[in-house]
Amino acid sequence: MALKSKRKFKFLTYKIEGDNVVVDEEGAPSATYDDFVAALPENDCRYAVYDHEWTADDGVMKNKIAFMSWAPDTSKVRTKMVYAASKDSFKRALDGIQVEIQATDYSEADLSVMNAKCGN
Repeated sequence: MALKSKRKFKFLTYKIEGDNVVVDEEGAPSATYDDFVAALPENDCRYAVYDHEWTADDGVMKNKIAFMSWAPDTSKVRTKMVYAASKDSFKRALDGIQVEIQATDYSEADLSVMNAKCGN
């Protein structure tokens, strides 16, 4: 995955089109967490991967690759079912996922949630 090995992207979002999962948005290495959250549509589901970096209390830079399943309450029931049914197989196809977050609204996708899940 270009996200982990080459640091080509800060985040990637994916959407299901027909029988395929395709890249929806690519976040440049300079993208912020706010940019990541802004890429999550208000009324539609997505899978997303984010390269979360932080400085630990001892001053050491750390990072974890986080997978987010984004299924807002306002999205269509059928769409939520399709994303839920294919999530595990899609996630297994990704390399290096260390943290998983399931979010149904923007409060569950907040930076504080990401920080807590990643252990910082």
